[in-house]
Amino acid sequence: MKITILDGYGVNPGDLSWDGFKEFGELAVYDRTAPDELAGRAADSQVLLTNKTVLDRTALQALPELKYVGVLATGYNVVDVEAAKELGITVTNIPAYSTMSVAQMVFSHLLAIVSRVEHYTEENRNGRWSDSADFCYWDMPLPELAGKTFGIVGFGNIGQAVARIALAFGMKVKAYTSKDASVLPEGVEKAGLDELFSTSDVVSLHCPLTDGTRHIVNADRLRQMKPSAILINTGRGPLVDEDALADALDNGLIYAAGVDVLSCEPPRADNPLLRARNCFVTPHLGWATKEARIRLMDIAVANLRAFLNGDVQNSVV
Repeated sequence: MKITILDGYGVNPGDLSWDGFKEFGELAVYDRTAPDELAGRAADSQVLLTNKTVLDRTALQALPELKYVGVLATGYNVVDVEAAKELGITVTNIPAYSTMSVAQMVFSHLLAIVSRVEHYTEENRNGRWSDSADFCYWDMPLPELAGKTFGIVGFGNIGQAVARIALAFGMKVKAYTSKDASVLPEGVEKAGLDELFSTSDVVSLHCPLTDGTRHIVNADRLRQMKPSAILINTGRGPLVDEDALADALDNGLIYAAGVDVLSCEPPRADNPLLRARNCFVTPHLGWATKEARIRLMDIAVANLRAFLNGDVQNSVV
């Protein structure tokens, strides 16, 4: 059996091992695969593993030996699943491997915004504290999180993990969710979108990207928010209208934003959020802790083993 990993670098830049796949057959690993390289590299493969390399209908139809596609991520929009189903190709993904890592990134952004540790560290390297006439100084707001309202849009595994951390900080938590209010954890209040955006001091996005949630944060929603509010997006870039958010930040409609995802990745150099006032941008790192990537690799191996044993798990087709 020939197993080909099309774009392994994003998951494993060299600090992990691909050896778990070698028990199943001949393994070829490529750091990245351009569209014009796909046919040659995937030819005669029965198994393909992809993170972001697109496998559309044309690509799948050109691979008659292909029986299995393992997506090395939770989102599987890079694969034409309808075409795969028609061609009898099994497609699996990796669910729930990065829950705590993404929740950690939410609060990394929030604490970076409210405490500005990096800002003061840089100022002090340049001598500002040493030259200060007083024992301390600050030059921007220093809000305390306790008592503030944390609004969560979407209440799946990650949203629930974020809620637990917010509650530990002493925050009030509101959630926009399809779940009944009676099943929400103690301390979590169910709220509609209008209430959540207008009353929350922090809004964090954890809903899936669908036609209904695309640009769920738009100019109208941003106008509902408090001028002191903070928006966090570690979900999907297109949940946010980036032009509207940049405008809201630059004009003081909201205080700050922390985003780990953008609508196009890597972003264009002229993406407005890269230069917007009080916008903190990280390069889609929430999933990428070593611990989360180890879990991802372990699940990917287990998915392939289950498929070969005739007991498919985590199938999306």
